[in-house]
This record gives sequence, structure tokens and C-alpha cells, in this order.
Amino acid sequence: MAIVALSKVSLCGLLKEKTDILDALQRLGCLHLQPLRPPPAEPETVPPEHAENVHKALRFLLDTPLKRRQVTAAMLDQPAQFDLPGVVSETLKVQQREREISDRRDFLAQRIKQLQPWGDFTLPPEDQLAGYKLWFYLVPLSQMRLMPRKNLVWQQVHKDNQNAYIVVVAKTEPAVDALPVPRVHTGAVSLSELRRRLYRAQMELEELSASRQALTRWIFLLTQNMARADDRAALSHAAAQTLDSDQVFAVQGWLAREALDALRDFARRHGLALLVQPPQPGDTPPTLLHNPEPLSGGEAVVRFYQIPAYQDWDPSTILYFSFALFFAMIISDAGYGALFALALLAGWRKLSRSGARHLRGLCATLVGGTCVWGVMAGSYFGVPPPASSFAHQLKLFDLQDFDTMMRLSVVIGVAHIGVANAAMAWHNRGQPRAWARLGWVLAVLGGLVMWLGRSWPQAPAFFSAGNGFLDAQLLGSGLLGIGLLAVFWFSARQVAYREPTAWYWQLLAGLKELTGVSRIFGDILSYLRLFALGLASASLALTFNQLAAQVSAAVPGVGLLLSLLILLLGHGLNLLLAVVSGVVHGLRLNFIEFYNWGLSGEGRAFRPFAKKEDTRL
Repeated sequence: MAIVALSKVSLCGLLKEKTDILDALQRLGCLHLQPLRPPPAEPETVPPEHAENVHKALRFLLDTPLKRRQVTAAMLDQPAQFDLPGVVSETLKVQQREREISDRRDFLAQRIKQLQPWGDFTLPPEDQLAGYKLWFYLVPLSQMRLMPRKNLVWQQVHKDNQNAYIVVVAKTEPAVDALPVPRVHTGAVSLSELRRRLYRAQMELEELSASRQALTRWIFLLTQNMARADDRAALSHAAAQTLDSDQVFAVQGWLAREALDALRDFARRHGLALLVQPPQPGDTPPTLLHNPEPLSGGEAVVRFYQIPAYQDWDPSTILYFSFALFFAMIISDAGYGALFALALLAGWRKLSRSGARHLRGLCATLVGGTCVWGVMAGSYFGVPPPASSFAHQLKLFDLQDFDTMMRLSVVIGVAHIGVANAAMAWHNRGQPRAWARLGWVLAVLGGLVMWLGRSWPQAPAFFSAGNGFLDAQLLGSGLLGIGLLAVFWFSARQVAYREPTAWYWQLLAGLKELTGVSRIFGDILSYLRLFALGLASASLALTFNQLAAQVSAAVPGVGLLLSLLILLLGHGLNLLLAVVSGVVHGLRLNFIEFYNWGLSGEGRAFRPFAKKEDTRL
């Protein structure tokens, strides 16, 4: 679990060889490019990094309800016969035309609906009315008494249960306050002509739908050529990021230090000048995480929310195990864990083929943790094991024991946030902020000891010697006081001694840091959701079991079928709610509470400039 050390590298070569060198560099696939050119005044002119048109065309065709039989490369005389640009262009034209005609159809349908009460008419030419025009108003019947009786010529041409349809004859549009309602825009096109246009629009949409279905035969080949199209787009995007001057060009990026030998060999073979530099204080290198393959699923959890900055540390392994623990405690049922295990076994090979191998270990850990915690909690689809069974001997926790489960949740919260602060202390070792972080660790431990001394009368003998309550309070108070003093002192030490009033700013800095007491207290209490959600899941399972048993006993014969239906629907709903809660709240405790104390900034992921179609040199 580490953030890979990077170096900033710059390559310089002949401008005439730029395309070939960038293509070879893309095949090498180890450099995260950064632009050397200043941002353009019109960002939309920069070539996209991905083949956006191909992706857009493929999504459009995949959304087609009815698809044609697929064409494969084996069906063509030559693979080159597949015209990727032509198919993409034709698909996007159909998409754009379909969008335009759909908008026109909707407009015509709305206009016909508005015009239908007025009837089918055609406005006469202006010269036939001696300069007068017709103005249309839709007046509610309740406001007809407000219609002007003088200085305005109007006629009611239709009336329904709510409105009167009024036509005003005037050379210019009446003033806004002349009538109780604003004017209705009917347009100059007659109702019959609107209906003809709507019919033509619907016919054209049917033809476009047929063209779209015909294009769906290329979905398979579009998918196969997606990687090649993305590679070409990435190459064009990279070419727009280089610095070109006279007869040479320069490209710059970030590289893992372990790959420096490969890049030096690349530069030597292509006759390029190479400059290697360590990160400078003003640089913002991308973040490249490296974890053992069994634990690489933790990287997916980290990337889901926020990747750490290059100067931070890698929390992947901690999040890997803590998320599994939180998920298991929220599910709190070994029967549900067994269902997860069956689903994972069914999809194990599919996960391998889909390129999600790094997620298999995470899923296996989640499932294994759920089964183990469910056994320790003694819940099997909401049914506790018999007292004489071996499963009962494995039961270590009672979810109905509120005091014990609350203490366990708080202990987990203290441990989780304590680890976050300890990791930050180790990462910043040698600096005052490191001792301030250790101060928070001592403070939360002291608060925990004091609370357990008061709320745990049956505390183990090792918890304290002699008078347990008094010793726990003394120990906890000492740890809490030393911790808060360290937080205050070393936070104040971070303010430089330069001005005569430096002591004032140091005092404020220390006091400001101490205000985090309420925040860390609230964050630790957030871990009570582990107990609350686990209890809710177990209680719902037990409730559905009892309801099914009551229905089976109350309704002989068909009651058995009804009880089975209740069990199936009830446990299905409970399982769905538990999974959603386990994922949402399990991640929340990591990304909100843990991240608040464990990471100082947000980074950007390391994205190598590499070919998707073929990464071989």
C-alpha cells in the first residue's frame, strides 16, 4: 500500500518525426502526459481525448429497441471493408435528424392541441382587411365581465366549460392591460396544414427508425474497433499538447521511477533528448497507487470517491478491510451472507472475463466478512440457532444487547479515526503537525477509557487495577488532558516566530484546533449507525419470520403458500435494504469520517498515455 514515487520527464525530438514518436510512446504506455502549451482561448477546438463520436454513435445504436443481425469481420471479404468513419457519420446524422424531427413533431402536436378549439381557418391577407388584423385571446369565463365594451371590436367564436375564445379585430395589438389575459399565439398556419405537417414528420420518423435499425447491424464491429478509435483520438489529443518550435517538439509528463530505465532506452533508440526532474514544490503530480493484487480492490474503493493527493498516503488497504467490516455489521446475518456467497460463485468466472479481477478479492472479503459476522451475531435469516447447537457456541454477540453493541460501535469508531490520525502522524513525522495528530489519538483513547469506565461495570480485570472506576477515570483523564495539550501546543508551534505578535496568532491557532473536539466527538458517534442498521436488519428478518408463522397457523392449507410468499418477499426486501445500507453507510464512514481525519487533499489519478488495442512495444 503506497503511492508510487514519480519523476517529471521531458522528451525533445525532431518535429517531422513527432507523429511516429508519439505513436511509439503510446505503445510504451508508461507516461502520464501534461500539456506544455498554454490553454487555448477556445477549449472546444482541442481534439478530444477519447473517440467521443464513436462512443456517442454506439450508445445511440445500443438504445435501439429492435436490432438487426450482427455483421462480424468473418462475414466481410476483407476486414478493411468495414468503414468505421462512414458508419459513425451516418449514425450521428440519423441521430441528429431524429432529434430535430422529434422536436418538430412535438411542437406540431402541441400547436394542433392549442389551435383545435379555434377551428380550421386560414388568415386572410392583410390587404383584404384594410390593414386590420385578428388577435386571439383565451379568456376564462369568470373574467368575461372584465372584457372592454367600448373602443375595442371583438367577437366570441367558441366557448367551453372553462374558457371563452375571443377574436379581437384591430390594426395593432391591443395594450397589455386592455384585456384581462395575454394574447394567444395561434400562428399563421391553418389546422389542416398543421395536421399534414405532423403526418409528414411522423412518416419521416418512421423512415429514420428503419435507418437506425439497419445501422444496428454494425454494433459488434463498432465495439471491436472502439479501442482503435480511442487510440487515434488519444494520439491526436497528445499531439495538441506538445510544444512545437521551429524544427523540434517537446513532450512532458510524469513517470514512475521504476520505469525510468525503459524510458531512457526508448529515448536512446529514437534519438531523443531526455530530461528527468524530481517533483518541485509548485508541481501537482498525479497519484499512482500500488497494492498487492489480492488487496487491489481497495484502490477501486478509493477511486470511487476521492483519490489522495500525491503528497498524501495510500489508504486503500485500510478502506479495504474497514469497508468489509462495516458492510458485514450492517447486514448482520449469516443466511444472507450464504446467498451472497452463492451469487459470487455463480459470477466468479464472469468477473474474471470482464476484466474485474481486482474486484473479486474485495467481493470475496465482503462475503466472507458477512458470513463470519453473521455467525458471531447468531442470526440465520433472522432465526437464532438452538441453544444446544454448535452454531450457538459460536455466537459471541447479541444484537439485542444494546449496551454491548453500542460500546462495540464506539470502540470501532475510535479505532478507525485513531488509525487515520496515526497514519497522518507517521506521514508527517518530524513536523509539529505529527505530534498534534498523535495528540488526537491520545484524546480519543482517553475519552473512550473514561466512558467505558462509567458504562461498563463488568469490565475485564485487565482494564484497570484496584478500584476500576477510579483508575479508569484517572487514566482516561490523563490521556485526554495530555492529548488535548499536545493538540494545542503543536498546532500553535506551526505558526512561525517572526513577528512580535506571533504569540497571539499561535494562541489562536491552538484554540482553533481545539474546536475540533466537537467534530471528532460527532464523527465517533456516527459509528453508532453500525449497531442501529444491523439491529434494524435483524429485527426486520425476525418480524417477517413471525408474520409468516402466524399466517401459516391462522390459515390452514393455503396459509403455507402465503407464509412462503411472505418469507420470500419480506426477506428479499430486507436483503435489498440491507445491501443498500451496507454500501452507502459503509462507504460514508470511510469517505466522510475517516477522510476528514486521514487525508489532507484531493489528487488526480495517474492515467498513462497507452494504447488500448495493443500495448506491446
